[in-house]
Amino acid sequence: PDEQLDLDDGRWEDIHVVTGALKLFLRELPEPLVPFSHFDKFIAAIKIQDPAMRGRCIRDLVLSLPSAHHDTMKVLFRHLCRVIEHKEENRMSVQSVAIVFGPTLLRPASEESNMAMHMVFQNQVVEHILNHYSYIFPD
Repeated sequence: PDEQLDLDDGRWEDIHVVTGALKLFLRELPEPLVPFSHFDKFIAAIKIQDPAMRGRCIRDLVLSLPSAHHDTMKVLFRHLCRVIEHKEENRMSVQSVAIVFGPTLLRPASEESNMAMHMVFQNQVVEHILNHYSYIFPD
């Protein structure tokens, strides 16, 4: 049933509650925002040494996502870019946002041994998309 949510309710005043709810929603999806089928491709792309080639590869991968994933990513990352614009007040830099959302948005199908290694690259992918939002999602 469509539940009406009153965002003026006091319990939503703490931004951590809202952020936690968003992260939980994204984590509980049956498949992450970056589908399992694309995980290794994004990890390989972020490792490309040539910046121009890396940028094109990540843009093309984002474009290759199913439309529901692509469109949701566009809206989410536009919002996260707005959060970063206020980093002086909220202390959420590109790196901070990437650390918070990287492992939630991109995860391997199975949590194997090199999880810590993956996390570095997961965060770098999110950081790259944030830093190059207008190139990856031209209006």
